[in-house]
Amino acid sequence: MITIKDLGFSYGEKAVLKNITMTLEEGRIYGLLGENGVGKTTLLTLLCGLKAVKSGSIDTDGHNPYDREPSFLADQYYLSDEVAAMNMTALEYAKNYGKFWDGFDMDKFVEIMGVFENDPAQKMNKMSFGQLKKTYISFALACNTKYLFMDEPTNGLDIPSKAQFRKAVTKYTREDSVILISTHQVRDLENIIDPIIILDRQDVLLNASVEEISEKLYFDYSTEKLTDALYCEMIPGGNIQVALNTEGKDSKVNIEALFNTVHQHKELIKGIFNK
Repeated sequence: MITIKDLGFSYGEKAVLKNITMTLEEGRIYGLLGENGVGKTTLLTLLCGLKAVKSGSIDTDGHNPYDREPSFLADQYYLSDEVAAMNMTALEYAKNYGKFWDGFDMDKFVEIMGVFENDPAQKMNKMSFGQLKKTYISFALACNTKYLFMDEPTNGLDIPSKAQFRKAVTKYTREDSVILISTHQVRDLENIIDPIIILDRQDVLLNASVEEISEKLYFDYSTEKLTDALYCEMIPGGNIQVALNTEGKDSKVNIEALFNTVHQHKELIKGIFNK
């Protein structure tokens, strides 16, 4: 489990994160959402120990990530949005770098590459950006770490590859893993991320499971407009609307509509979910 308490970080005098408090539990795939510049990537790099917190603390199963203990590093993986085109085949990369993770499984790496229809014998510097991204995703999953942090993993993937990504993440990760995925492509991950975290500038607007969200907010997909809607957007065939779920109705959470609702009613949403 990861416990973040009163976390603060700044670049010089510019505060990026301030008083961030949350808990990330085992067996969950968290979706980390937020506008550009709110600190999503910074939070990921703090969690994996690449940066030191300025204030507050991060506790990962009793470890301070910035101490970068070898046993701790061997059980986590950070997949950056930027991927390097190495002058070697994917198999050679996996063989050379997999040794740094105790749980790395070469057979699994090859299997996941097959799920992505990627050739592990191809040189990485001859791959397209999408093929390169899928190679690094395959490697990340094959490391079998408990903690997996991914920054915009579906950027550069075509539509079939995004479906393959969802399949790979749900099939090839550990049951006790804590997965945190930062993304702007919420439709790519809508069916696998739960809970959902929405960051604002120096604040956490929402950290709740899909079940909790559907208990407190109602998502309406009809032609008739709701008078008490917090958010309304026209879609083909009608509207998608979000309102307080005062009657306990069941509805399917739409993450894009949720995100827009949260940003239009920040204090209201924080009050509802922090009770």
